[in-house]
Amino acid sequence: MLAFFVLAWLTLVSILVAAPETVNGALRLSPGGGGRAAGLVVTAGLTAFIALLGVGVVRRWRWMFWLVLAAFLAGLLRVPASALQLAGILPSNGPTWYALLQGAIGILQFVIGLAMLAGLRRGGPWGPF
Repeated sequence: MLAFFVLAWLTLVSILVAAPETVNGALRLSPGGGGRAAGLVVTAGLTAFIALLGVGVVRRWRWMFWLVLAAFLAGLLRVPASALQLAGILPSNGPTWYALLQGAIGILQFVIGLAMLAGLRRGGPWGPF
């Protein structure tokens, strides 16, 4: 779980550094000068949120388990959304690689959610997979 959170954070920072226009598109910012500052604010906010999630996982907060489980199982919804973006049915908020990345993240989230359900059956919240 912690590895996924670190990987998500590293992906965000990599996108912000390598393709800041993608972040601006996802945030629906104009291509003007405020995009970099907004990207840094979003990164700082997500860093704080991911840190909170990490603390919740390490301390095995029960409410955090249910929050993460629901979010990860809902990650499967990213797959059809990405497919509809690639097909041009839904408006795309970034390049093709970004839609593919979102779909892949959704699949990974769903698999982790299923593993969390298996751990829940075996040992309760935060039980071993």
